[in-house]
Amino acid sequence: MFCPLELIMKKIFVITLVLLLIFFMVGCTGVDNVTNTDNPTDNNVDENKTSNIYNNLDQMKKVQNGNNISINYTGRLEDGEVFDTSLAPGREALTFDVGAGQMIKGFDDGVLGMKVGEKKTITLAPKDAYGVLNEDNKQAIPFSNLPQQDFNVGQVVVLGQYRLKVYDVNDDGIVASVNHFLAGKTLIFDLELVSIN
Repeated sequence: MFCPLELIMKKIFVITLVLLLIFFMVGCTGVDNVTNTDNPTDNNVDENKTSNIYNNLDQMKKVQNGNNISINYTGRLEDGEVFDTSLAPGREALTFDVGAGQMIKGFDDGVLGMKVGEKKTITLAPKDAYGVLNEDNKQAIPFSNLPQQDFNVGQVVVLGQYRLKVYDVNDDGIVASVNHFLAGKTLIFDLELVSIN
């Protein structure tokens, strides 16, 4: 007599067998399709190439406000006179936070968008550098705050970072306009971005 349960079991067995056969055939042919016997190194990861990709990504970064950067610079006047450089013996690249007010405005703005290794030259008008020369900015300065030397009316003296124009000399000291020694000057900076820290 015919048993339906036996028929069902046979069908399940055949279906399972067919599925297993398909599974093994697809699995084996899938491996063969992936493997390239002509160039067996294609499936290996080249660490040098991967490292270069990451290095290239680092080199794609651009300076933005808030970045801490290191930069080499040479500052020149329009006549070519160098007034400051990070490349002098014993000096290092200048490190600062962009946009934090640590630098003059034109320098801060000039580094924006630079990439590591990039070189550029920027020219800053006085308003973007140390300001216009203001001879009305007069102050009384006692001799105790000045080097021992003779001062004369009309004399211009550079002391440290300050330019003094003497308007009066008295027993206690001098009256002079006080400006940064680079006030009123157009500045030219040659820049090279060392790192974005």
